[in-house]
Amino acid sequence: MESIKTVKVSASGPDGWAIKTIAGKHTVLVDQPQSMGGSDSAPTPLEYVFIALGSCLVTVAKIVASQKRINLRKVDVEISGDINLAVLRGQERNERAGFRSIDVKVNIDTDLSKEEKIEFLHEVDQRCPVSDNLLNTTPINLSLA
Repeated sequence: MESIKTVKVSASGPDGWAIKTIAGKHTVLVDQPQSMGGSDSAPTPLEYVFIALGSCLVTVAKIVASQKRINLRKVDVEISGDINLAVLRGQERNERAGFRSIDVKVNIDTDLSKEEKIEFLHEVDQRCPVSDNLLNTTPINLSLA
């Protein structure tokens, strides 16, 4: 049974380097560190990618645990990745603009064995929409409004 939800977010700027985004009834700020000319008043777009991934993994873990009646006490996710900022700045073109890789470390506090935790984590990753969008090519239809 298909159940489609359209997700919409708007972003506007510049106000210096601060960007105001609106997601539903929530206003979220995005900024750059002072070293990049921003005021460091909010996370960067790159940090928000990891915020989205980490929070989605924890959410899906909670859903899977509930459906499988697993006593999930806590999930901790730590995400890191290296990116060549010279590409972003237009100083280099021989590399892609995105992260070279994304490393996700997950600690699952539950009574599952190590093998069961690995199986659980694979299901969580498979069902996480953010992980799926980062892992697989999703068409981006960019157009002038």
